[in-house]
Amino acid sequence: MEVTTLMYIILTILLILIILTLAKYNKLIKYQNRVKKAQANIEIYLNKRFDLIPNLVECVKSYTNYEGSTLEGIVLLRSRYNNEKYKSISDAKEMNDNLNDFLAVVENYPNLKANTQYVSLQNELARIENELERARHIYNDEVTKYNTIIESVPSNIVAWLFAFKKAMLFKVDDAKKENINLSI
Repeated sequence: MEVTTLMYIILTILLILIILTLAKYNKLIKYQNRVKKAQANIEIYLNKRFDLIPNLVECVKSYTNYEGSTLEGIVLLRSRYNNEKYKSISDAKEMNDNLNDFLAVVENYPNLKANTQYVSLQNELARIENELERARHIYNDEVTKYNTIIESVPSNIVAWLFAFKKAMLFKVDDAKKENINLSI
């Protein structure tokens, strides 16, 4: 075999390896961006939901005597969440937990539930909750696809070379899965 033929073979193999590496890299970027988009969609629904809170708070204030730390805490959390530059899923989960506690307390006020304004807001919140649940499922699906690619051969080599990290699935803490105990 001639030296030039051997060089062409080596160059061809290198070119193929470079093309394969670029293709895997682009695939990893695509899935990483899909995870980011799914996370951003969760934040959109959380913001929609949190925008309803002032209306719920005003409605509840006008129909109950319960204006204690729960309402103030939710407003404070909403304000903090909206003012933070980098919103995190853990902050959103904290807000979600406090809102769920608040809504559970509201269940004990039958007059409030009869108010049409409150019912309308509650229905809108339920609709957004369903959208949020779907967004969380989509996020977890995208994370699972992304993590599978990162862990699969030969993509795992490219992921390691370019320092791609696994994404975290959205999980609900075990304590949050239990029924809320109301002692008013």
